[in-house]
Amino acid sequence: MAEKTEKKNYPERVIPRHSLQTRLTHDIVAVSCIWLVISGLFVFVPQLAAAFPAVAQGMRISHRVVGAIFILTPIVSAFLAPKGFKEFLGKYFTKWTREDFEFMLKFVPYMLGPKRVHMPDQDEVKSGQRIADGAMILSGICIAASGLVLWLGTSVFNANGTAEMIMRMVHDICFIMFIVFGVAHIYLGAGIFQPYRGTIRLMWGDGKVSESNALYHWGFWARKEIEEGNVEEVEK
Repeated sequence: MAEKTEKKNYPERVIPRHSLQTRLTHDIVAVSCIWLVISGLFVFVPQLAAAFPAVAQGMRISHRVVGAIFILTPIVSAFLAPKGFKEFLGKYFTKWTREDFEFMLKFVPYMLGPKRVHMPDQDEVKSGQRIADGAMILSGICIAASGLVLWLGTSVFNANGTAEMIMRMVHDICFIMFIVFGVAHIYLGAGIFQPYRGTIRLMWGDGKVSESNALYHWGFWARKEIEEGNVEEVEK
């Protein structure tokens, strides 16, 4: 009888991508967003608040508390790591390359048939990600600013009706914008879209990406990290 050969488990080669502080900042903001969506329904939908008055009161309070967490978390994070914040801005406010434009032109066909479309190499932040994340950050800032005016306008000072109406409109429009790009962010970032399987590990795990995935998604960045020796081997 032939002896069974023992299957060897070779270590996985990974590249560190996100620090613990980056992951914590992202995760706190993400959880805050989910709760703000839920509690916001009781704040901005009168029919729902009227149907559950006791719940609505608690939701109103939590909306303000969690809203403060949503605003303060990235500010505190930037204050604690100013160099990292500067690098973060540099990754988004950068000149687009030929590959960046090519990526955007191929993005929709790629989403419809990833096996048939070859995407160009990208830097640490893809051109599409710059647009989507930029839209989420901009809408998040507008949501925070309008939310502060609505909050303080009913507690610290008396905002006039016109100002309150405008702020509610800004709050609602930016909320819709945030949700649209947020759903796309979850679809890709959580690895629901097949080529992105495993990427949830980047923000909700150890912040590392396998060498093969890094080369597939962020070719320019991955090769630079490999050349500089920023590769680790971990047991599977």
